Formats: sequence, structure tokens, C-alpha cells
Amino acid sequence: RINGLEALLRWNHPERGLLLPSEFIGLAEATGAIVPMGEWVMREACRQVQRWRERGQTQLRAAVNLSVRQLRQADLVTRVQQVLDETGLPADRLELEITESIAMRSSGRAIDNLRALKARGVRVSIDDLGTGYSSLSALRLFPIDSLKIDRSFVNGVPHNTDDSAIAAAVIALGQTLGVNVIAEGIERPDQLAFFAAHRCAEWQGYLLVSPLTTERCAELLFGERTSPMIERADPALASR
Repeated sequence: RINGLEALLRWNHPERGLLLPSEFIGLAEATGAIVPMGEWVMREACRQVQRWRERGQTQLRAAVNLSVRQLRQADLVTRVQQVLDETGLPADRLELEITESIAMRSSGRAIDNLRALKARGVRVSIDDLGTGYSSLSALRLFPIDSLKIDRSFVNGVPHNTDDSAIAAAVIALGQTLGVNVIAEGIERPDQLAFFAAHRCAEWQGYLLVSPLTTERCAELLFGERTSPMIERADPALASR
């Protein structure tokens, strides 16, 4: 089943067409525009997921990315709570994702913000796990609910023995710590089989479902559009 949806921003530029985040997020970070932009994404994602929950998809959670600037805001907790109050989404249905590199550059305020949000029930996820050099420190410092195995490791599974060993170790570590583990970037059936065999809780990737607009996502959620891979999936699926 589909457990969650990750909201990713795209810019429909009037001249250049559809732009990926890599083409404009850096500028938004530098100018500070990332703060209102990120809050807008959070609000819209929470609003839409809550609408779908009210139509019966109660298991859904909304996953949104937090930028460095957002994470360091003195009023971040208040802003997130306002979004939840406005949209009606329960706190435990919102998952805030930060990359490992952002986590390791975070100040005391950022860590305090995450702990305060966690205390209110909001979920915290470390994205791109393994791309930095301080993964274990992140587990110790942050109130983490989920770990996402970076696609750079998923790509080599199951044929690359090192990547496979690392992926299996992260899954085992998550199970020991009681932390949800998500494999992202699954594009081949043999990768899916590997993570299913190792009891990875959730999967994400083009093999399962490609990125969708709100309208296409609604079709998938409510049976107007099907994904054969989702129907065959045994463990829970995070389609994001």
C-alpha cells in the first residue's frame, strides 16, 4: 500500500519550461526565498494529504524537505504548528526530511527545533543517509523516526557486495533502534527483491511509481489508475 507522499517542488518557468530543484534551490537559499517557499510547500502538502485522508486514505503521511534556513528559524516550531492547525493534519502524519549534510551543519537551535517538533508528534527523517561522514553521529544527536538509504547505495544492490552489505547493515541497525528504514531510488526488480527479503519497511522509486501531479496521484490513490508493482508489493510502500 501507499504509506506516504513526498512533496517535491518544480518551477514551471514561462520560457524554460519545467525546472528541477537543482536549478533554482541554490538561489532561493542564497536570497532567503527558500523560507516562504518551503513553508508554502509544507502547507500545500499537508492540506492535500489531509483531504485524501478524509476520503479514506487515513494511513497517508506528508513528507516535506526542510532547508538549512528553515531549520535554524527561531519560530520554526510555531510556524509548523500553524500549518498543522490550518490544514487539520495530525502532527504524526507530517514527516520533516533533512539531509545528512544539513544535519551535520546544524546548530544547537536547529537540534532544539527538531526535538521540540518531535515532542509535538511530528516525525523527523534523515535523507541521503551514507553520503556524508557522520551518519552515526546523526543517529545519536537527532530525534529520528526514519532513515532513508541513499540511492547511491541502492544503485549497486544486489550485485555490488559492498553496497549490499551497507544497505543490509542500515536496515538491521534501524530495526535494532526502532527506526523506520526507507530505501529510495528503487528502479529494478532485483533491487526490490533484495529490500523485501531484508524486511526493509518502506520503498520508494521509479519502479514502483514515477513522480505524479496531484491529479494523477489522486487517480492512483482512489483506484482510477493502477500500478502493478504496488499491487504486488508485500511490505508497506512509501510512494513519494
